[in-house]
Amino acid sequence: MSEFKTVKSSRITISQLMLPSHTNFSGKIHGGYILSLLDQIAFACASKYSGNYCVTASVDTVNFLNPIEVGELVTLKASVNYVGNSSMIVGIRVEAENIQTGEVKHCNSSYFTMVAKDETGKNTKVPVLILSNFEEVRRFYNCVKQVAIKKEQNLHEEIFDFKSDEAISGLSNYNVKLEIN
Repeated sequence: MSEFKTVKSSRITISQLMLPSHTNFSGKIHGGYILSLLDQIAFACASKYSGNYCVTASVDTVNFLNPIEVGELVTLKASVNYVGNSSMIVGIRVEAENIQTGEVKHCNSSYFTMVAKDETGKNTKVPVLILSNFEEVRRFYNCVKQVAIKKEQNLHEEIFDFKSDEAISGLSNYNVKLEIN
């Protein structure tokens, strides 16, 4: 395994024609089908970069921006945007092209945290990420922020007393009714 790798070395692109069998009840491409494709490309991207088998640790963001129609050519583009010791954040962009008109629309942006595993299933170190341009620096810092927010959320969950009088009275600010027996 190389000690250093570029973002470019992690890039993966896949394209697939959307078929009627991929639709939901409204006739659009099912979000679950797109999620499956996202997970596949995140795995391929992280495994290519790390040189190891990788698992999905978390799906950090999935923004469905525009519906995808039957007959459109969907292209997923992925790259490693951030690395930790054994983890990587893979950014994925999904575009759909109307193959008759050539019109392309941005349909989804997603971020998956993937973890590299060795032959015994233990976490293993990934190469240092070489940032080659300011767009890669921007993406890296966006992931640094994402990691910090996730850590803060986890800490908040650990220390927040949801049974306190303050927390219970605070529920009046939300669209809930408390009926605890």
